[in-house]
Amino acid sequence: MSSFPRSPRLVRGGLVLVDPSTGAVLRIIALQYNPDTLTRSLQIKGAGAESGDHVEALRLKGPPVETIKVEAEIDATDAMEANDGQTNDAGLHPQLAALETIVYPTSGHLNSVNSEARSGSLEIAPATSPLPLFVFGAKRIVPVRITELSITEEAFDAHLNPMRAKVNLGMRVLSVDDLGFDVKGGNLFMTYLQGKEQLAARAPSGSFASLVQ
Repeated sequence: MSSFPRSPRLVRGGLVLVDPSTGAVLRIIALQYNPDTLTRSLQIKGAGAESGDHVEALRLKGPPVETIKVEAEIDATDAMEANDGQTNDAGLHPQLAALETIVYPTSGHLNSVNSEARSGSLEIAPATSPLPLFVFGAKRIVPVRITELSITEEAFDAHLNPMRAKVNLGMRVLSVDDLGFDVKGGNLFMTYLQGKEQLAARAPSGSFASLVQ
């Protein structure tokens, strides 16, 4: 909270982990500081004109593959000044572990798989992980799969606990092509797409005169 009484309320970006079947919120991971930049790329799924039918060049087979990359900073300085017990004991380990465990199967699942393999089970289903939602303001709440996570630890306390770190997060937006229409994630993607269409309708229209002068 800012000490300036009229300063705007800062909305934090972050990740929300939900149950892929019920949509129940399992965990919220808020970024300590919002990134200065957010990079997005869209790989278009066009039908192409290989068949020789010129109309095919205008067809879209589905939503584009959208990827998002952000770099977030985490710093324990303020917590140390406030003499926070957990920070004094473990530094940034808990915050970093909260991010890292998103991309790990649980130890319980690994133990279960090992037990089934020892008992002679021939087919073992992969673990179903929570569905991450990337939240970056009310207009951008979208289901994602984390494709890249790199962490640079930059400062340490006397016990070698990390005290400052940069986190590079790469995500692939999951569309109805990935999730289907009848699950929570698919519904969230459709809401995301409909929001884009509503924002596009608000954009001022240009004129041919402005393009050819």
